[in-house]
Amino acid sequence: MEVSKETEQKIGQLQMFEQSLQNFLGQKQQFQVQLVEVESALNELDNTEKAYKIVGNIMVESDKNELKADLQSKKEMLELRIKTMEKQETQVREKASKLQSEILKKIKKED
Repeated sequence: MEVSKETEQKIGQLQMFEQSLQNFLGQKQQFQVQLVEVESALNELDNTEKAYKIVGNIMVESDKNELKADLQSKKEMLELRIKTMEKQETQVREKASKLQSEILKKIKKED
């Protein structure tokens, strides 16, 4: 079965969309893991009197409230990044779905 150049280009574009989706999923997963770690650290801070922060290769005592504020800020940033990734992922999925439909129609016509 012969496929037109235009259809081949669209198939290549669809493959690029699929690769982008895989990248988004990987990045989103990393952010979600970090978010779980930050939430866990915030929970532990509520159950302890002393707080420590890792700086380079050492752990130093830190002000509990400052540490909590830093972690809360990091949590908000991670949630924002995840939300942004989800929006981008949705947009790419929609484009990929539309392109896939176009490709299938063209292939059926060429068949």
